[in-house]
Amino acid sequence: MKRLAILGSTGSIGQSTLSIVEQFPERYSVASLAAGRNVEEAFAQALRWRPRVVSLATEELAGQLAARLKQAGVTGVEVVYGTEGTVACSTLTDADFVVSAIVGVSGLEATYAAILAGKPVGLANKECMVAAGEILTAAARERNVPILPIDSEHNAVHQCMRVGTHDEIKTIWLTASGGPFRTTPLEQFASIAPEQALKHPTWVMGRRITIDSATMLNKGLEVIEACRLFDVAPGQVRVTIHPQSTVHSLVEYVDGSILAQISVTDMRLPILYALAYPERPASSLTFDLAALKHLDFEQPDFARFPCLRLAFEAAEKGGAHCIALNAADEIAVEAFLDRRIPFIGIADTIEKVLAATPESHPDTIAEVLAADGEARALAAAMVG
Repeated sequence: MKRLAILGSTGSIGQSTLSIVEQFPERYSVASLAAGRNVEEAFAQALRWRPRVVSLATEELAGQLAARLKQAGVTGVEVVYGTEGTVACSTLTDADFVVSAIVGVSGLEATYAAILAGKPVGLANKECMVAAGEILTAAARERNVPILPIDSEHNAVHQCMRVGTHDEIKTIWLTASGGPFRTTPLEQFASIAPEQALKHPTWVMGRRITIDSATMLNKGLEVIEACRLFDVAPGQVRVTIHPQSTVHSLVEYVDGSILAQISVTDMRLPILYALAYPERPASSLTFDLAALKHLDFEQPDFARFPCLRLAFEAAEKGGAHCIALNAADEIAVEAFLDRRIPFIGIADTIEKVLAATPESHPDTIAEVLAADGEARALAAAMVG
């Protein structure tokens, strides 16, 4: 029985993880849940799974949940809050495995604490690896703690890398759907509305990641994440647009062989892979081979997707530039969704913030968070 700490339990990854627990009750149970601001869903999850600890974003929300649990006659569930509460969830003695799925850098401290506590981590939060990947991976190596990717692309790479050695890897190919604007004329980009950008052709995701997919900044963050997860140089990671989204990523070896991972577009599969690694439990998530009758692969156009170019440039510089890339994007995406800047203003804001960011390589999580805060303030001043 593997006992799980799920950070971001009310989001799509968290709920998919709980569906895996439901499907494999003999293999997994719930030790703790970090649920953010959704008191209603947190209450339902606490009622169903009876975790040792549940964390909410604020003291007020934690008080509401505690009162509801008491009224329902539920005992034995400790309700905590804030960053300290999330850290308590990730470092709980009873937890054997931590699923890190809190969006943004909010989950960074808890993820780092889990690694320091020797907990294996299933990582669905790319922002943690982008902002502090050098620190996280160094700590994981020192403690021999596995960081197993849950993002479908990196999970695919992880699977393909199991057949060769690190020195045999030539190129990691990350696939991208191309989002909703793959074929939209460039002259129309200035008038793209939030409603259009939120219609992803393949995946159902949160608002920020959906916009990031439309700009392909999401794929740029994944390039940085791949460099850190798999210890490769930015020049060894490439992006290919694959509209069918059936090939999740590929690994090219030095002898010319290319291995691809193919599966249904269902996040439960990479979650199950990470939870069960190195085993492969039987599941119902089967793939119809008829879907492979037509596969397209295209080179991304940096003129159409300048955010992807900016991400590659940040990956080469590393450190503060990767932190600023993610922070500026988060502020710019929020401004776009609020209609304060146009769609093309997202890339413009990121580029200006990166230009104003000095080269540095933070050594601690506190320094990472400070650099993140500076970049956010700079971006916020730009978008008004």
